[in-house]
Amino acid sequence: MSIDAANTDSKAALLSRRDFLKAAGVSLLAAVPAWGKSGRANVLLLFSDQHHAGAMGCAGHPIVKTPTMDRLAAGGIRFCRAYCQDGICVPSRTSMMTGLYPRTTGCLDNPNNPVEPGRYVMLHHLFKQNGYATGCFGKRHLPRNEMALGWNSSATTINPKLDPSDENYHDWLKENDLYEKYLQGAGDAIMDSNLFCRISKLTAEQRDAASTAEKTVAFLKHCKASDAPFFCWATFHGPHHPYTPPQKWADMYKAQDMTLPANVDEPIENLPPELQGWRRNKKTPWNLGAAAENKDLYRTYLAYYYAQVTEVDHYMGVIVEQLNRLGLAENTIIIYASDHGDFTAHHGMTEKCALGHNVYEDTLRVPLIISWPGRFAEGIVCESLVELLDLYPTLVELLKLRAPAKMQTLAGISLKPALTEGNSPAREYAFSENWSQVTVIGKRYKLGRWIDPGPLPKYRIRDNRKRCRDMLFDLQEDRLETENQIDNAQLVEVTGELEHALQEWIAKTPAGGRDKLVERQLKQSR
Repeated sequence: MSIDAANTDSKAALLSRRDFLKAAGVSLLAAVPAWGKSGRANVLLLFSDQHHAGAMGCAGHPIVKTPTMDRLAAGGIRFCRAYCQDGICVPSRTSMMTGLYPRTTGCLDNPNNPVEPGRYVMLHHLFKQNGYATGCFGKRHLPRNEMALGWNSSATTINPKLDPSDENYHDWLKENDLYEKYLQGAGDAIMDSNLFCRISKLTAEQRDAASTAEKTVAFLKHCKASDAPFFCWATFHGPHHPYTPPQKWADMYKAQDMTLPANVDEPIENLPPELQGWRRNKKTPWNLGAAAENKDLYRTYLAYYYAQVTEVDHYMGVIVEQLNRLGLAENTIIIYASDHGDFTAHHGMTEKCALGHNVYEDTLRVPLIISWPGRFAEGIVCESLVELLDLYPTLVELLKLRAPAKMQTLAGISLKPALTEGNSPAREYAFSENWSQVTVIGKRYKLGRWIDPGPLPKYRIRDNRKRCRDMLFDLQEDRLETENQIDNAQLVEVTGELEHALQEWIAKTPAGGRDKLVERQLKQSR
């Protein structure tokens, strides 16, 4: 079944004070957190990679199975209009973990390493400075410098050169003679597949998702035994491509049962140039041109993608179940989020084509659920605009974390009023950017402006500003984002308001990291 933009979220109740009081009870507003023996609440950040916000049962999807996510949403608040600050892995994660926009840190693409990494107090560093045990297990994928380090315990499931850790999944695979099977779905062999789709040669128990859960559970047990408050980031690689679920999960979704989105055949000329190139390509693995002629390729891709969503959900459930068994759930804030979305065949696209645009709901809107039964609102859907970088100030305020004197000024807003008082977050616009496009998102309309990427050679080939119109979408009347309204004379005032908001944001948002990175790369190119 397709995910038509916001799906059924448009029918969800607005988070109003009246709704909150009715759902949560007035007594919660005055509740004092029941801390554990350590005196501080724990934080479990469950995280996935490339999860389309509509691909959850709690978001109204009729086919995808996500019982763990659904239970978390029923016991907390689901923010159905949460946006990442850059639709690609490392910049999005860096923004979340610093509480800053990409232009401030200088991380706007996966290879970008901020020039001055030591000036940022990463979220896990702040927790550690406040006496928390910190653990990160799975795909961390932060800049390859000190910003990624400093955990009490860590284990990566991706290339250990990208994620230096205490342990890594690749070594475990080699020790158990499974590495060659793993490479069938993650190495050169997968390059011959259609749309990066193939059944994994590994069993469900041998997969990286199982490893992430196993290492997380071991960390939770250690924290329980030592009575240490913890900040734990369990970060899964799935449902990110390659789309290679084990047979166990693939059997739950039949390709012939997949209904393609209504805009799968959107005219190619509607799209930005980079996406047009992908749509015309007939060479594996991104052979979207072949999928346009044989829609079964799209259907298989959707089935495998949903299978990987369910795989992540299952192992999230393993972690949450263990949290309950250890008696830690009552004193733990659970957050579920993802770094960005996946096209899921909308606009005829797969994956995210991150550097070719930074505007579509499919890749910028992310799942965000925050749950602490008995302390936060339960079963509420919040339609207010929020950003992934809001998590940093939210946790600082909730847990009264002491910040060092030279800590960066956070760009986000605290969501505590929404969680504990039923007040909608005070944000009129959300912002997201990459090297070539910056987008401002309002309550109804969205404006994507192409920007000059500057002198960086890698991005000049993607300088769409001279080749492509800016993009204005009416998210109320055009949920599939197929009608670019940038030339609509009747919306001149709307465009002007969004442009004014964008210019105000640009004026007040430090861009030192971006400028320093450009300067460094210019020197290196001379």
